Amino acid sequence: MMKKIMSHWLVVLTLLIASLALFVGGCANGKQSSQTPQPPAPSTGKHLMIFAGAASQPPLELAAKAFEKKTGVKVDTVFGGSGYVLSQMKLGKKGDLYFPGSSDFMEIAKKDGVVYPETEQKIVYLVNSINVQKGNPKNIQTLKDLTRPGIKVAIANPEGVCVGLYAVEIIEKTFTPEEKQAFRDNIANYTESCEKTATAISLKTVDAVIGWSVFQYWDPEKIETVKLQPSETLRIGYIPIAISKYTENRELAQQFIDFLLSEEGKTFFKKYQYFMTPAEAVAYIGADRPVGGEYTLPKEWLKK
Repeated sequence: MMKKIMSHWLVVLTLLIASLALFVGGCANGKQSSQTPQPPAPSTGKHLMIFAGAASQPPLELAAKAFEKKTGVKVDTVFGGSGYVLSQMKLGKKGDLYFPGSSDFMEIAKKDGVVYPETEQKIVYLVNSINVQKGNPKNIQTLKDLTRPGIKVAIANPEGVCVGLYAVEIIEKTFTPEEKQAFRDNIANYTESCEKTATAISLKTVDAVIGWSVFQYWDPEKIETVKLQPSETLRIGYIPIAISKYTENRELAQQFIDFLLSEEGKTFFKKYQYFMTPAEAVAYIGADRPVGGEYTLPKEWLKK
């Protein structure tokens, strides 16, 4: 009889300890949880592959994870220079979505028959800027400061990276021949993507890059932005997305586009201060500018 009583109280004590543990866990910082965390959607076995220019990398990584949690669909992202990832798509004949960093490379994809043109959507907008190390130790205030002797500059490789193509267009249309040569003499590196262009500043391997204004918000502890003059900003860039002709699930690919265009999808880009409308970009520039378009790289820039 005594053994049964002791066994009974051991069971009661165990239940009390378990209940206390649950109570303490739900009362972190003195506040009892009022909501039950929602578990992620179970895996559907479906997946999407996105070939993306690195101009969208930080917010797209967050959006992909949120979409996975919401739908159970695995999202694989391949980042790099917009032209380089387009070549990967074409060579591998795979991928569900193409998400370049500018209209220039989307136009190439459409001409090459890689995407369904009718599915193209503009997600966010971009404006060029000079990006420098935090605190601007070289006191770079203008575009022409990038021609000063001793200034180390990087631009993305204009053959395959959108922000590099924009940089060349700005230099070609803004500088005199002498200034252009001085600028080219200061180029220390051609980077392979937007992400690596921003990283060149974060790692202090160069003094300045011609990049996007959003780079500052990718790494605010290490990157600072110097705005270009309105006359030096030639056009507003945008990041488009379209369904690839290699997709095996067009409906699912469209679902991801719709997610990026939703209010939830937009929050990831707003976090990094992307412009959601052309009007926001115009307000930042201080002047109206054409949106998108194409620029043909001069032959002299094909090799540094």
